[in-house]
Amino acid sequence: MASITQPPVTFTGTAASDLLRSSSNGVSGIPLKALGRARFSTRRRDLAVSAKLRKVKKHEYPWPDDADPNVKGGVLSHLSYFKPMKEKPKPVTLDFEKPLVDFEKKIIDVRKMADETGLDFTDQIISLENKYQQALKDLYTHLTPIQRVNIARHPNRPTFLDHVFSITEKFVELHGDRAGYDDPAIVTGIGTIDGERYMFMGHQKGRNTKENIQRNFGMPTPHGYRKALRMMYYADHHGFPIITFIDTPGAFADLKSEELGQGEAIAHNLRTMFGLKVPIVSIVIGEGGSGGALAIGCANKLLMLENAVFYVASPEACAAILWKSAKASPKAAEKLRITGTELCKLQIADGIIPEPLGGAHVDPSWTSQQIKAAIVESMNELKEMNTEDLLKHRMLKFRKIGGFQEGIPIDPKRKVNMKKKEEPMAGQISDKELEGEVEKLKQQILKAKESSTELSESGLNEMIAKLKREVDHEFNEAVKAMGLNERLEMLREEFSKANSGDQIMHPGLMDKIDKLIDEFNQGLSEAPNYASLKNKLGMLKDLCRAKNEEKVASLKLEINKKFNEVLDRPEIKQKMEALKAEVESSGATSSEDIDEELKKKILQTRKEIEAELVQVLESMGLGVETVKSVSVDLSQQIPLPDVKGRIENLNEKVNQKIEEVMHSPDVKNLVETLKMEVAKAGNIPDSASKSKIEALEQQIRMKVSDAINSSELKEELEELTGEILKVNESSLQNGSLKGDSPVEVNVPASNS
Repeated sequence: MASITQPPVTFTGTAASDLLRSSSNGVSGIPLKALGRARFSTRRRDLAVSAKLRKVKKHEYPWPDDADPNVKGGVLSHLSYFKPMKEKPKPVTLDFEKPLVDFEKKIIDVRKMADETGLDFTDQIISLENKYQQALKDLYTHLTPIQRVNIARHPNRPTFLDHVFSITEKFVELHGDRAGYDDPAIVTGIGTIDGERYMFMGHQKGRNTKENIQRNFGMPTPHGYRKALRMMYYADHHGFPIITFIDTPGAFADLKSEELGQGEAIAHNLRTMFGLKVPIVSIVIGEGGSGGALAIGCANKLLMLENAVFYVASPEACAAILWKSAKASPKAAEKLRITGTELCKLQIADGIIPEPLGGAHVDPSWTSQQIKAAIVESMNELKEMNTEDLLKHRMLKFRKIGGFQEGIPIDPKRKVNMKKKEEPMAGQISDKELEGEVEKLKQQILKAKESSTELSESGLNEMIAKLKREVDHEFNEAVKAMGLNERLEMLREEFSKANSGDQIMHPGLMDKIDKLIDEFNQGLSEAPNYASLKNKLGMLKDLCRAKNEEKVASLKLEINKKFNEVLDRPEIKQKMEALKAEVESSGATSSEDIDEELKKKILQTRKEIEAELVQVLESMGLGVETVKSVSVDLSQQIPLPDVKGRIENLNEKVNQKIEEVMHSPDVKNLVETLKMEVAKAGNIPDSASKSKIEALEQQIRMKVSDAINSSELKEELEELTGEILKVNESSLQNGSLKGDSPVEVNVPASNS
């Protein structure tokens, strides 16, 4: 086979350094540039070989050829892929903002009408704008937790890079975890604020669907956390303070992330952040979910935007776990306490950064400046600490979360937010358990009586309250079993309506209530739970009786103790000793032998001691009713033997007359109305209730008084009173010491 020969090819005008020598193809002196664009061929009479080099895409540097030196964020911001959006985001209205949209529509319609008609609607427009601003203020100052969650997830809410380019003079984004990947969901870089260099890192969400897909909706993979970890080491080495921005629903929980060590990457970040020797400030700008947020959130100070949220599990996930439905997310959001205000109370967050009314997306630039001011203030505070204090400050911030110490009283402000102890529901305690507890309590009461020690009332009161709940439950069950629950509910509604107004309750309602009570009492013995109700009611009566006896016994001891203290006073002892000496010196052997002066002294001393004892009783909160004694023994002193019988006969007549009056329809209705008014007024009646009660009492008194003042009773009373007065005068002349008060006929008062 003939060999292919090739004549030498020469190029003129090329330097020796530009020539490439090749022994494989026999071509020498080919310039490099010529290889990129020239076609070369070798020819023979019957054979031709041709080749064309593949065009390689020109390398695109991140820095554009026509870089604008005055670009916002500095010329180095061209190194970031994050560029301003060419089109404005579409407005998004949340469900709870729809009333504001109606106001905006009215304002637009009025302005359109003004433009079309040429009329002046300035006053109407100003009025509508004022109403709109007031409605906006009322809405955004009373947001519920779930509404704040919706604002934190707003698609137009400014992202991490939006804030960074607004608050920094220069920013250079740094990429890669040096292990083969650059996670776009976490952005890191170095920037300057007021000439100070900081390391920035944060979760980056997208501003539209395309960006969200590219950024994985702000959910990082292990590569993102390892990139953040690399930048933490870099910042710690060079002494750059670290600022992190949190805005993620959580770490990306797919199979690949778990295989690559998602949990290990988060745990490594947590451990490392506690050992960094530079100040760290974290800012929650949207939603901070679980470990995905905490992986860059172990900071000296955690700040939150006003409408940001920070949670262990999203409200939807919590509702699905606890209530088996995501529709319960508003309730879950409230119970989780995920808003900035609640987290500041729990000392998890350290401060709240304000937002404009309507959310951060209404005025992103103003929000960014508030964030910048908060960063500068926090960093100035942290930079004053030395390394040891800084590490201790960060450690103590997290150590105090959820911590407690035994034996130390709880702060009342914290105690308000603590979960109350749940009492067992009525009907869930068996009769045997109740009987055992009651018997145990009775034994304690007996031991206290035998040893003359005071019994703690707390256990007794708790048991009585428990038995009351059980008895109420048994009564309700009996009402249901007897089929009276519907009638009872209707009467309750009527009773509440009657009590809501100022009108007097209709007597017919009381008849209905009495009828229902009678029917219930008649059929109670046939109720299936009658035995249990009777047993519990008996235990309750026994304990209440024991409590009253204990209270009376302790009250008697206390009264006797106080009385002895009064009688043991030196001045009273001295008076009594002086009177005793005078009686002995007078040589009197009976009360009739004592002269008038000494009798007066004895009576005066008795009155003084009684006054002292009355003051003691009143100081203990006890009411004192003075009982006037009969001045003479009627069986011995009154010459008329039938006076006592006549008094009893007159009292019986008076009582009979009062009973007749009280059972008359008019007075009975007045008494029932009075009872209802007293119950309605409560312990502290107002002026209107007082006037009603006084008017009803006066009517009842007038009717009773008219009945008693009949001519027959009045004449008999006057005659008997005259005879008794004569007896009293004769007894006073005899100087009896049996009493100093005249005889009075006690007419029973009406039992209204």
